[in-house]
Amino acid sequence: MSKEFYGKMIAFTAPSGAGKTTIVKHLLGKYDELGFSISATTREKRKKEKEGKDYYFMSVDEFKSLRRKRKFVEWEEVYDDQFYGTLKSEVERVWSTGKHVVFDIDVKGATSIKKRYGERCLAIFIKPPSLNVLIQRLTDRKTEDEKSLQKRIRRVKRELKFETKFDKVLVNDLLEVALEEAELFVEDFIK
Repeated sequence: MSKEFYGKMIAFTAPSGAGKTTIVKHLLGKYDELGFSISATTREKRKKEKEGKDYYFMSVDEFKSLRRKRKFVEWEEVYDDQFYGTLKSEVERVWSTGKHVVFDIDVKGATSIKKRYGERCLAIFIKPPSLNVLIQRLTDRKTEDEKSLQKRIRRVKRELKFETKFDKVLVNDLLEVALEEAELFVEDFIK
């Protein structure tokens, strides 16, 4: 496919632990016409994560330099000196393969992309069945110490208030049902 392909975008967002990464991975495995946008971050790499597959890991200075050069479609400082963002080159990389871009990003990043690209972007908010279920999921992960977990829970409570800003809201209570609903949203949007 030529470089002139400018496809659609589907931005999935959710508070931590709501299941967005599981849903995104499922959709990428099912639909060949979707390509994943790898985010850049300054946070530490987790054990099973791979550079250039899960994230582009970089220093705070590298991130800030790219930001000054306007290399990001969107970016956010999620916690002090912990940045996340979508590189313009990443969107272009996916489009150059003739695919529609799929994002797995935070709430503010998704709203920024929706605002910038309008109708070319479907923004989907994945919601847990309840705050208590979400807190239990985060606790069961055992990926953070207590202080970090409490910081994440405070953020989750703020992010849940954003659901009305999205095109679709998907409640992830039963995963099989959530996956089917996500498939319907995607199929309807990219047809």
